[in-house]
Amino acid sequence: MKCRRCQAENREAARFCRECGATFAHVCSSCGADVEAGSKFCDGCGVLLAPPGAAGPGPARFAVPESYTPKHLAEKILTSKSALEGERKQVTVLFADLKGSMELLADRDPEEARKILDPVLERMMEAVHRYEGTVNQVMGDGVMALFGAPLAHEDHAVRACYAALRMQESVKRYAVERQRVEDIPIHVRIGLHSGEVVVRSIGSDLHMDYTAVGQTTHLAARMEQAALPGSILVTADTMRLAEGFVTVKSLGPLAIKGLSEGVDAYEVIGAGTARTRFQAAAARGLTRFVGRGDELTALDAGLRRALDGHGLAMGVVGAAGVGKSRLCQEFVERCRSRSLPVVEVHCLSHARTAPLGVLRELLRGALGVNQDAEPDLARERISERLVALDPSLVDALPLAHDLLAVSDPSSAEPAGDPLAQERAVAGLLRRLLRARGAAGAFVVHLDDAHWIDPQSERLLAELADVASTTRALLLLNFRPEFHAAWMGRSYYQQLSVAPLGREATREMISDLLGHDPSVVELRELIRERTQGNPFFIEEVVHALAASGALAGERGAYRRTSSAADLDVPATVQSLLAARVDALADSDKLVLQTAAVIGKRFSGLILRSIVGLPTGEVDRSLAMLEHVEFIRGETESEYVFRHPLTQEVAYGSQLLEQRIALHAAVARALEEVFAERLGECAALIAHHWEQARRPGQARRWRRLATLRVTRIQPRRPPRR
Repeated sequence: MKCRRCQAENREAARFCRECGATFAHVCSSCGADVEAGSKFCDGCGVLLAPPGAAGPGPARFAVPESYTPKHLAEKILTSKSALEGERKQVTVLFADLKGSMELLADRDPEEARKILDPVLERMMEAVHRYEGTVNQVMGDGVMALFGAPLAHEDHAVRACYAALRMQESVKRYAVERQRVEDIPIHVRIGLHSGEVVVRSIGSDLHMDYTAVGQTTHLAARMEQAALPGSILVTADTMRLAEGFVTVKSLGPLAIKGLSEGVDAYEVIGAGTARTRFQAAAARGLTRFVGRGDELTALDAGLRRALDGHGLAMGVVGAAGVGKSRLCQEFVERCRSRSLPVVEVHCLSHARTAPLGVLRELLRGALGVNQDAEPDLARERISERLVALDPSLVDALPLAHDLLAVSDPSSAEPAGDPLAQERAVAGLLRRLLRARGAAGAFVVHLDDAHWIDPQSERLLAELADVASTTRALLLLNFRPEFHAAWMGRSYYQQLSVAPLGREATREMISDLLGHDPSVVELRELIRERTQGNPFFIEEVVHALAASGALAGERGAYRRTSSAADLDVPATVQSLLAARVDALADSDKLVLQTAAVIGKRFSGLILRSIVGLPTGEVDRSLAMLEHVEFIRGETESEYVFRHPLTQEVAYGSQLLEQRIALHAAVARALEEVFAERLGECAALIAHHWEQARRPGQARRWRRLATLRVTRIQPRRPPRR
């Protein structure tokens, strides 16, 4: 018998899970009565229960994920179902339940009990879906949700923490409302842990069959059970991934059944000050800015053109982690030091579903309105600023108030047609930018523009058009997969940011590690693994320090472990996995197959084993080059731009898939390079070894050894 909470196997007659302590008693979530396994209806209140195989006895409308998953999320999952199945995923697991639900439901009328429980479950699920998590199980009085699977998110831990905070806030508001009717305690407890799961299959009803790797779900369930009513507990693994984004209080180690050592637990108190990964890194302390002199010179040239009256849009493009945000931040600080007004807007991955969210933030920044300001004060500030810029903007005040959600309730108008609202917003921004441009030069910075919401993206072209007619510099930074049609216009310039050069990389690593003799060898290991990517460098060092492999402090570390392997940090793994998951299904298949062939791979071998038409493979290779996953070396040879991308694409596949692909690669090498088998013997042997075929591997190893012996120069005879 498998536990619904932690997936642990238990004996059939067990009453409680041996791993997480969850009860196996079947309880109707409508009336609280015990229900025999296999029952279709509750014999206490008559409510229809979940069908066999669902998460447990409960109302039919919570029986399967299809019934409660928002349409846009369901479509995302189902359209990529085949590409998501059979993969390893970095996730954060969330368990939440209503504390003391049995006591609440005891002796209550079924309909009355339903009125208490359903709103709690609905608020739990709304919070999960708000941050694009998936509710995989509804368990009577609570939910189990995953962030990062089946859809990968590079910030899965942050999303899970934000969802937990939203859940607590929403349920607490409901509890206050409920207390006006009846004095009953309604408290939710929540537990989170980050780790790895294997997505086995996804049903057409969206139910996901998964297998936890290690203690992934078990620890999340334990955190929930240890949490006090109204609180959120997370493990150290989750805390490290969400560091800076939330404020936490350390509770020390908690004893966990089945584990010899206690698990460090933290209570999440609230949202932190950081909203972006760069801000979280800045809170830890930024490293010295190195190796970007040419890029700063190019940005300065663009600014001079804008100051001369030729408005300009500049795009800073580069791979994830290469330092785009840091470069733009350094440039923005230069602008501020010259007394140039700057409006900064951060596009957030978890806010893409908020219509016009980025343009709302742009308007808020342009008018200097704090997000936490009281509505009355905010309305007053908006009115003052708009009219001061241009008295004719007085007619736009109601729209500005509405956009920033500070309208006077007595005069608020019902929401109109979304397209009409977009046109009205576009008109307001055009007028605002022209008025701002008439007052002098200014800079607008859109950070991480690849996460802009679709509605704001549609209006961005108009924003750029207007900026080009003023003394404005519109600065965007984004990843290679982002592109807009207006970027072909004459006022647009693009600056590509490459990884740091060899010397700049060494400088950065030395600044982080220090100069103790014990870290000399480690510096080269990190340089080789990270290939000049600043984010990867910082995260590798941070992970080594967190694991105890480094002792001391930044800039003065000493090595305590001589292990040669440097694991991919969870932060880097999540980032790269999310980028891979965002690819079209065929592009993802080509990338993962190439990852099995190796860091350097032959297009001929790839085409012979990937199972796609040649034209489709060629199109995918061109796309993967465009978004900077791979680079063409010759007409038929390719190489992964970053070795960690290859490792993550390889490691996300299940072992049985990799074994089958390695065997296919070995056979393809034997056939495609039949006339050059001696040259390929060692490579063929490697793939047969990975395919668990020791006999074939030994045969090819012998051939490789013979070839090496034959080509070695003869030594002169000894005298």
